[in-house]
Amino acid sequence: MFILIAGPYRSGTGDDPSKMAENLKRLEEPSYALFKAGHVPMIGEWVALPVWHAAGGADVGGDLYEEIFHPVAGRLLALCDAVLRLPGDSKGADNDVRIALERGIPVYYRLEEVPGCSAMAA
Repeated sequence: MFILIAGPYRSGTGDDPSKMAENLKRLEEPSYALFKAGHVPMIGEWVALPVWHAAGGADVGGDLYEEIFHPVAGRLLALCDAVLRLPGDSKGADNDVRIALERGIPVYYRLEEVPGCSAMAA
């Protein structure tokens, strides 16, 4: 399955780049387990960040940021087979879950719920 990993990225960081980088690392943590189980992990920021930088992005939360980050997740969800929602407050991740559920895409809340990952999530 092509699985979108959704969770906090910008939320709760005060737009501090080091805190946002820490959040991205947390989002990436389950990616290898998903890959080993035969899935393709995806994180919206893996797509949005280079697009934003290529467009000249510099202001986190600015108009260009808003133009790119949330729409990227929506476009990715059109391609995804499932969502893995990681813990933590995140309006963006909550929106990803809402969209997924509206589209009938399964949402998992723990890595061990994802098919093939139960033995790897220890």
